[in-house]
Amino acid sequence: MRQSASEKRKIINDPVYGFIRIPSGLIDEIINHRWFQRLRHIKQLGLTDLVYPAARHTRFQHALGAMHVMMRVLDNLRGKGVEISDSEYEAATLAVLLHDMGHGPLSHALEETLLPGIEHETLSYKFMQAFNLQYANRLELTLRMFRNSYPRKFFHQLISSQLDIDRLDYLHRDCFFTGVPEGSIGLDRIVEVLGVHNDQLVVEEKGLYSIENFLHARRLMYWQVYLHKTTLSAERMVVNLIRRAQMLARAGEHVPASDALLYFLKNQLTSEELMAQKQFLDIYGQLDDNDIFGAIKIWAGHRDRILSTLASMLLQRRLFQIILTTAPIRKTTIEQVRQGITVRYKTLRADAAYLFSTGIVSNEAYAEGRKINILSAEGKPVDIAQASDLPTIKALSKIVKKNYLCWPKDVSL
Repeated sequence: MRQSASEKRKIINDPVYGFIRIPSGLIDEIINHRWFQRLRHIKQLGLTDLVYPAARHTRFQHALGAMHVMMRVLDNLRGKGVEISDSEYEAATLAVLLHDMGHGPLSHALEETLLPGIEHETLSYKFMQAFNLQYANRLELTLRMFRNSYPRKFFHQLISSQLDIDRLDYLHRDCFFTGVPEGSIGLDRIVEVLGVHNDQLVVEEKGLYSIENFLHARRLMYWQVYLHKTTLSAERMVVNLIRRAQMLARAGEHVPASDALLYFLKNQLTSEELMAQKQFLDIYGQLDDNDIFGAIKIWAGHRDRILSTLASMLLQRRLFQIILTTAPIRKTTIEQVRQGITVRYKTLRADAAYLFSTGIVSNEAYAEGRKINILSAEGKPVDIAQASDLPTIKALSKIVKKNYLCWPKDVSL
């Protein structure tokens, strides 16, 4: 892209990639917008730093990293003769920069409680639409690429697919900050082997093993990091805490919190009702991890015993013990836990549900319905599941589910 001398000097130093340049004035303005700056205060991995203490990097860092990787990929494709206009370059870069704008506090952990029925991708698109209005419709092409209505499909595939820029950065970045070496994906090699065939994203045949490694790394990172049982336990505690706060606030109880958080504690609205409110996006654009942790510190002294107990346990890292197993959790075991909580904490049976959690988590490294195509030596795109000579690729498309049950350590079965 053509830049002025002042724009070329705008760089950010990143511990993963080194210097990241800001490619245009529009992108620089959006990065400095209060909605985007909010991402500085949302940890990329939520509560994972309770397991891996250095995993305190943010959505802001990830967004900038994804932008940088997108620029590297687009530059590489241009070098291979793929025609990419300056407007396409900027639009694709903006789309991946803004792809996580819709995330709320603690990333995925609180989606089901604060925004039931609304996916963060939907909110990201809403933020893009709002930016488009603020910046004289200069994000129209970005919106088309994000929603996959642009004819050149490889742009959307770079933004959202089995092998998108989002995954490339978060695996590379999360591996760096957690110190989990199994997450290493060979990013430089992957960037070099990406190509375009008939406006579809492909991987050159020589990059087959790099993609196999990428898929294996993703599965390992899910079990070792993203679905780590201790993190899962902490997340369920926070979910229960917010649900308790919502119940109290909606019953008229005083629940101290920031104005932005109180909005989501007090209002019991459907997803359609929330999205229809004019002030919704601006209120949501103020909400970050600080609202949650600030409230937790205050709630530790709340008169409601369940709310104060959960808040105190989280502050002191007295996390629920957890069972994570492929076998179903017996109903009798769940009932034992419920009964034990009612006795130990002297609470009503209905209220005991706030002090334990049970459910299912799943891990799917490769969904064959959304292909990663390898460009064969004959020039024909072939799904990696067929191109690979490793039977494990087909195994990676299997969804692995595990059942969990977590409850306070001072309640024994």
